Amino acid sequence: MSVLLFALGILVVALGLALSIALHEIGHLVPAKAFGVRVTQYMIGFGPTVLSRRRGETEYGIKAIPLGGYIRMIGMYPPHRGEPAGTVREDSTGFFQQMAEEAKEAETAEYDPADSHRTFVALSVPKKLVVMLGGPTMNLLISAVLMGILACGIGLPAVTPTVQSVSECVLPADAPEGTSCEGQPEAPANAAGILPGDVLRSIDGQEISTWDDVTTAVRGAGDRTVEVVVERDGQMLTLEATPIVDERPALDEDGEVLYAEDGTLHTQEVGFLGVAGTPDLVRQSPAAVPGLVGTAFVRTAEIVVTLPVRLYDVAVAAFGGGERDPNGPLGVVGVSRLAGEVASADQPGFELREKVGTLISMLASLNMALFVFNLLPLLPLDGGHVAGALVEGARRRIARWRGRPDPGPVDISRMLPVTNAVALVFIGMTLLLLYADIVNPITLF
Repeated sequence: MSVLLFALGILVVALGLALSIALHEIGHLVPAKAFGVRVTQYMIGFGPTVLSRRRGETEYGIKAIPLGGYIRMIGMYPPHRGEPAGTVREDSTGFFQQMAEEAKEAETAEYDPADSHRTFVALSVPKKLVVMLGGPTMNLLISAVLMGILACGIGLPAVTPTVQSVSECVLPADAPEGTSCEGQPEAPANAAGILPGDVLRSIDGQEISTWDDVTTAVRGAGDRTVEVVVERDGQMLTLEATPIVDERPALDEDGEVLYAEDGTLHTQEVGFLGVAGTPDLVRQSPAAVPGLVGTAFVRTAEIVVTLPVRLYDVAVAAFGGGERDPNGPLGVVGVSRLAGEVASADQPGFELREKVGTLISMLASLNMALFVFNLLPLLPLDGGHVAGALVEGARRRIARWRGRPDPGPVDISRMLPVTNAVALVFIGMTLLLLYADIVNPITLF
């Protein structure tokens, strides 16, 4: 059964990634066609064609290796030097296709100059930006939708006001685990009669809806005797508790424990009750989704910016046998392995809801990574074409200011040597992650 679940997890992520790629290319396809560009192919994957069908002037199909996709548009580059004016070539938005075809131009086709008005280079700069940003934007939308489903439909990990445990006594903040309660004062919650399973509804008149509300109310109560309303077996009970002022770990604005640079625990005198909440998945308001998307974007961008260092660490771990960073980059094999582990996991508290949420989170993260990575101003990524369009717009504006003729579209094919170098680096990165994911994989359990 676990083998089948492992395979199911891999299948779910593989299908999700394939759908994300397909929608990414639709993000290019729809605006290109809307602006009148002649699109000759829409393909998912690369390599030999497995299945295809022509609709109008566009061939739609699936290729043998489903690790990418592309649309082929005519006239992505202006005519090369020495070619007749009006020569129209076709090229694609695909990473692998561009690398192979630009290197040898084996599949370059020419069209009648009458098609010159339907080329990509004939578009205005804003339209070029819309076409090239359409793919990454689609990945951003997919990521946002998945995060919305995760946060509002399934829930995010949080501590709830349902009491999981009650401390018997008050131990010092830095007491080691397993310290005896002998000679220690009784915990206020225990003395008040609060029991595991009680749901905290209000403390000192403050309504409780989240665990942060509990922390704020108790720490603000000091050593005053306050009313604590709990729900027990469907009934509301009003209890009296007298929190004690005790040295407890200091928390930052995000609720994380504060430590000094030397590892010393920061403490502060606050009210202490002696209850622990229950970890669970808590559904969020839709208003929380933009913040989640923003946080995911920042964290992904940080990973992309530090990618060279992270890849070096991966190489050291892969060839030196060290431990891999669990938050480091993963290849397709690594992501698939983790998806299989999630689906087949047999861990306490990690049931179907948690598994589905984790798989959705993985797909949301993958789409955010595709969005950020494709924005890099490097050819053959979408960001490289975006950079070319922005340079073109700047050149034309400067020419107008100086009263000079229109310099025409930017010929980014002149960047072919750099493009191929970048492509080789990306392929090297892919092979490194593939090797690392096989010999020294990241595991969840």
